[in-house]
Amino acid sequence: MNQHARQTATAVSRRTFAVGAATATAAAAVGTGFFASHGYGEPPAEGPADMLNIAVVGLGGQGAANLGGVKSQNIVAVCDVDDVRAGKAYEQHPGATKFTDFRKMFDALDKQIDAVVISTPDHTHFHPAWWAMERGKHVYLEKPLAHEVEEVRRLTEAARKKGLATQLGSQRHAVKGLRDGVEIVKSGLLGTIKEVHSWIASGRGMPTMPDIAGEPQPVPAGLDWDLWLGPVAERPYTKGFAPYDWRFWWEFGTGETGNWGCHILDIPFWSLDLAHPVHVSGSGPEPDPKRTPKSLASRLDFPARTGANGKAWPAVSVHWYQGRPPVLEERGIDGKLAEKKNTLFIGTDGMLLCGFDAWSLLPAEKFAGYEGPKQTIPKSPGFHREWLDACRGGGPATCNFDYTGPLSESVLLANIAYRVQGEFDWDAAAMKSSRDDVNAMLRRQYRRGWEV
Repeated sequence: MNQHARQTATAVSRRTFAVGAATATAAAAVGTGFFASHGYGEPPAEGPADMLNIAVVGLGGQGAANLGGVKSQNIVAVCDVDDVRAGKAYEQHPGATKFTDFRKMFDALDKQIDAVVISTPDHTHFHPAWWAMERGKHVYLEKPLAHEVEEVRRLTEAARKKGLATQLGSQRHAVKGLRDGVEIVKSGLLGTIKEVHSWIASGRGMPTMPDIAGEPQPVPAGLDWDLWLGPVAERPYTKGFAPYDWRFWWEFGTGETGNWGCHILDIPFWSLDLAHPVHVSGSGPEPDPKRTPKSLASRLDFPARTGANGKAWPAVSVHWYQGRPPVLEERGIDGKLAEKKNTLFIGTDGMLLCGFDAWSLLPAEKFAGYEGPKQTIPKSPGFHREWLDACRGGGPATCNFDYTGPLSESVLLANIAYRVQGEFDWDAAAMKSSRDDVNAMLRRQYRRGWEV
């Protein structure tokens, strides 16, 4: 039995929570909406002996969807700093123990938890994940993996060292449309690829609220503001940060790049066996020290490398944009054709315009009659189900941290390059750049009581 399987078996053997209430037929291994309609399907049936004891931290928004993705298991604990947003989850799982502070949850139920699902704001990804891993718990964590590059690296290395099953919440990794694009690139149909352009067509950023210079306001009933802040500096409550607009403030979020980068850049990363860039550059409107931008452009240069199957790849440049990418007009690509697509691969033998649901080969006349790629990637049993199976000692989930750690680091480096309005060499092994101002942005100081 390998280390991963031994740890899972040991954790399961320690359970003291009853699982008799669990049914033999598992619920769907995905949440509702987009993911449930994209071919995830129903997971195989499970009996009580197969159930994992799972704690869920963060229950509103995406947290509710992730709770739905693992509801076939034995939910032993639910934790959220906002009782109002968590109310529905509390109702759905009355047998689970309720917590506001994840640290108290681990103190009380450590030996009764096998795995943890974490769906909190970006600035509070690292701490519950670190606490879980230090205690040998498998982790499903929303994207980006953490708020700081150093935090991502620490979680990635901890998961590897401890042999834990991990999955980053890049749920679109499992949909057929995205996988078709990956298979086309890997087939060699486009020839040599040295240039990729990816984007999120969004103008969100630079929020006008909250008025951070204004008077402190009463904390809403049910919200523990101090715990919501977690490791960042204390500040009075101000309406607007929670529950969502934290995303567009650098102190708490990572903007649209952090929000969408791990979904969209997953396409070139998977297709081209990418890991760490060696050079990063960024540009855009003058950076605001507190708020994320409405547009930006970054470039990640990757070295020549050998993929997992022994395939040799040449050096490649991956361009990331928030906003409409200029390459579409430069290449004469109709805007309507690019709708619902977010990535353009430019090869010596053609181009692929693709996204989560659809793809087009260009020039169209050259590829007339092409019926689609041969399926080489096994169908996912369900994105959450991949992780559940890995927790039980099966193979790694497809978005495990060994793969998504470098992806998340690259997303955060793209943001940093924009914020310094320049470029830098990147030494991934040393986790160090060629610029002091960049190195200063790789980590943050935690407030007293949250040091790790």
